[in-house]
Amino acid sequence: MKFIHMTDMHFDAPFTNLSDKENFGNIRRMDQRAVFKKLIDYIKNNNINYLFISGDLYEHQYIRETTIEYINNLFKEIPATKIFISPGNHDPYINNSMYTNFNWNNNVIIFNSNVKKYSYEDADIYGYGFTDFYSENSIINELKIENQNKINILVMHANLDQVGEKKYNEVKTKELEELGFNYIALGHIHKSNYEKISETSNNTKAINNIIYPGSTVAIGFDEQGEHGVIEGEFNNKELTLKFIPLDDKKFIVINLDVTDIISKEELIEKINNLDLIENNYYEIVFTGRRNFEIDKNEINKFIIKNNIIKLKDNTKINIDINKLINENSLKGLFVKELFEKINNEQNEENKKILENALEIGLNVLDK
Repeated sequence: MKFIHMTDMHFDAPFTNLSDKENFGNIRRMDQRAVFKKLIDYIKNNNINYLFISGDLYEHQYIRETTIEYINNLFKEIPATKIFISPGNHDPYINNSMYTNFNWNNNVIIFNSNVKKYSYEDADIYGYGFTDFYSENSIINELKIENQNKINILVMHANLDQVGEKKYNEVKTKELEELGFNYIALGHIHKSNYEKISETSNNTKAINNIIYPGSTVAIGFDEQGEHGVIEGEFNNKELTLKFIPLDDKKFIVINLDVTDIISKEELIEKINNLDLIENNYYEIVFTGRRNFEIDKNEINKFIIKNNIIKLKDNTKINIDINKLINENSLKGLFVKELFEKINNEQNEENKKILENALEIGLNVLDK
């Protein structure tokens, strides 16, 4: 038997803080659709028996019925594939959810908070899901395999070995191993824990059968690297796993040291001359010591590369603080007082505001 294990698609996520560009959320939501269509085509072309979705398929607060219709219409294209969804903390099985109010295709099974088993000739599928935005009472103790002679698979959204995160269905690796499942399809953590045997092999045999595939598409710049799904195949009870990359648009962070850049115009030229891969999305992080005030909104107006979607300023003002503090002048008093406030400020955002105030004040005093 063959299966696909996916999780954390987050359909219709707003992506509001991901980009400085106003329309990027719409672009990324179209990327989500394209990736999901690619997945369904892969299932059709590779005779996949099961599709396991381990939660956070969509964003409850933002999901549109038209998006659910798009998803369900694709499910109709794979009628021979049995689809199991274990709702997570972003798409819980609640009264006003799309899981309860939408007429899903008949090959779709959605778990709720009660552990349930579905028995087939080649496998028994167990699962349960979130019925609220939090799940502090894990029902792992209610799980018990009924037929050890069959292939047994568990599908759920859970926090594995994350101490202090009980509100998201915290479970322990040891507890799961003792249950005896042949494969456990997890969701919630956006980074995959799948490991290849070697760089020359895409497959791995039974090194680990408690798997996070990671988010199907990257949700932000903290989710770099490849994103996709896990394909599994059982021959008797021997499990082979393979990672299938689907999201061909990576999020890349580039650090740009501005210490030797003396003007806004020179900085814009540096950005526009960066050698970038067209299909990726980039965040440019300014580092070092700046020689002029950096206005990200103003700089954005002159960036010609559309795949630069975010600018971040981590620079510090390029001044000799110790020298200025010791000056017996209005400038020296101003720097001394403001620098003390900056050092005592714990909030990074407030600290940035004070640093900008220092820079602006010095510019005024120099005139």
